[in-house]
Amino acid sequence: MSNATITASTSTKPVAIAAPGRTLLNAQDHTLVMIDFQSQMAFATHSIDATTLRNNAALVANAAAGFKVSTILTTVAEKSFSGPMFDEVTAPFPGQALLDRTSMNTWEDAAVIQRVNEIGKSRIVLAGLWTSVCIVGPALSALDQGFEVYVITDASGDISTEAHNRAVERMVQAGARPITSLQYLLELQRDWARGETYDMTTGIAKKFGGAYGLGITYAKTMFNAHEG
Repeated sequence: MSNATITASTSTKPVAIAAPGRTLLNAQDHTLVMIDFQSQMAFATHSIDATTLRNNAALVANAAAGFKVSTILTTVAEKSFSGPMFDEVTAPFPGQALLDRTSMNTWEDAAVIQRVNEIGKSRIVLAGLWTSVCIVGPALSALDQGFEVYVITDASGDISTEAHNRAVERMVQAGARPITSLQYLLELQRDWARGETYDMTTGIAKKFGGAYGLGITYAKTMFNAHEG
């Protein structure tokens, strides 16, 4: 092997630095769109039980509100058919108007798109009902227009596990990135030394984070443990 070849091969070796990866989310770099968390849509959702769905949706909404993420709440046929959005989703955003639509695909609604453009962020995070319609539509549309798309898969649901899984696979094949509700919260925090959001993050986890939240409560109560 020549010296030139050795130099070329060693010059491309990656160098680790203490910095987050580009694809990790932070509170300022994306718009969260929560879609059709409504009674009528939930009645036929069977890929996830209603209690877990509501809990995960609440976790996402509280995380977004707490970290001041740009958030759009949208419903379909709220007054005439689908009913109100879950209180767990709207409560963290008091006074925020819901954008009601007729279109199944949120990305085809002019008012929603106007708000997306006003916010002006190139990353879109989606959660809602149903995965195969209300999430696939905007995910594929946004990807086609050059946006980066993340889907919170356990804060979305469908009429069957088959429908949900095929929808997630379709979006991933198109370039969407699947994440979970607790992952979303912890990715926004990402460093326990961030004291200004520590109590909020662990508070949300204790309330909505299942066994992980129980573990935080136990450690704090028994040992006054602190992750920071």
